[in-house]
Amino acid sequence: MKPKHMSRRVLISGGGTGGHIYPAISIANEFKKRNEEYEILFVGAKGRMEMKKVPKNGYKIKGIWITGINRKNIFSNILFPLKLIISLIQSFFIVIKFNPDIAIGTGGFASGPALIISHFFNKPILLQEQNSFPGITNKILAKYAKKIFVAYENMDKFFPENKILNFGNPIRNRLFNIKPKDIEVFKKNNEIKNNKTILFLGGSLGAKVMNDYVFNNENYFNENNYQVILQCGERYQENYLNKSTSLIKVIPFIDDMHLAFSCSDLIVSRSGAIIISELSNLGKPVIFIPSPNVAEDHQTKNAKYLYEIEAAELVHEDEIDYKLNSIIKKIFADEKLKEKLSKNLKKISNNNSTELIVDQIENYIV
Repeated sequence: MKPKHMSRRVLISGGGTGGHIYPAISIANEFKKRNEEYEILFVGAKGRMEMKKVPKNGYKIKGIWITGINRKNIFSNILFPLKLIISLIQSFFIVIKFNPDIAIGTGGFASGPALIISHFFNKPILLQEQNSFPGITNKILAKYAKKIFVAYENMDKFFPENKILNFGNPIRNRLFNIKPKDIEVFKKNNEIKNNKTILFLGGSLGAKVMNDYVFNNENYFNENNYQVILQCGERYQENYLNKSTSLIKVIPFIDDMHLAFSCSDLIVSRSGAIIISELSNLGKPVIFIPSPNVAEDHQTKNAKYLYEIEAAELVHEDEIDYKLNSIIKKIFADEKLKEKLSKNLKKISNNNSTELIVDQIENYIV
């Protein structure tokens, strides 16, 4: 039993991609905003991006030896049982030492062991599911969770209805506090011209198909005088960083995403749940290119939903070469279409999601 004078401790686990990491950081920031006395510890997968991004945002993180299941190459999973056992043992000692009051999972394989062990020690666990189709980790953990925070309707197909709270996805506060001066500094530092600007986002890990499209269509951008900002992904930077031109600016990873959003007229993006939530608050025209290489093809489901409510355009990967140029041109040529896409996307925004989620979590901290 923890003495009453001790600060309350929150364990947060999730990772693999920015879509799981940034909601976790947003929740942690809200706890700290409310009370600096909260002690927060993250648990992530060794070697994955959370091990860099979480400390960069000012939080401690412990790494465990877990990896996801490779559905394409079953032979690469031969060590998975051993990794899972070791990760559970590592999580056992992390939970014993940190002794959290509560454990929060934001999805991704990294969250599984830490939350299972937290439940073993009778710690209340809560989940945050970003997508319209949940990942396997959150599906498994759902039976142990007190509450499950979601961002889409009809999630009772996957989770117990009495546990679901639809508050939307937590997004970064800095998206709401954008100063014109900061936008100008971002443009100057990255040599962004005042042309019509297209921002290409291949996700936190990058997307080769989008990177290749940009440079295969360099003449198209030059002919139309379009400025391009390409987040190529850190794993692709050696191949693309030296290809920057006056109209195509390559950035491996954009930390000041709110500023990149603000200086763009059109965004071409993967359709992960968190980027959708951030873009809905921005309210600019978007073309989604879902990644087909994610669990349960959830990005395609996300993008189809938005396309059907006329909140975004949709181009599949195998359509890029013959379809994307014409859609870009169509959006820039049609002000009514731009307004419709922006207005309908903004309708799904919820800019107080993080506060609502933390309100509920605090009910389980004793």
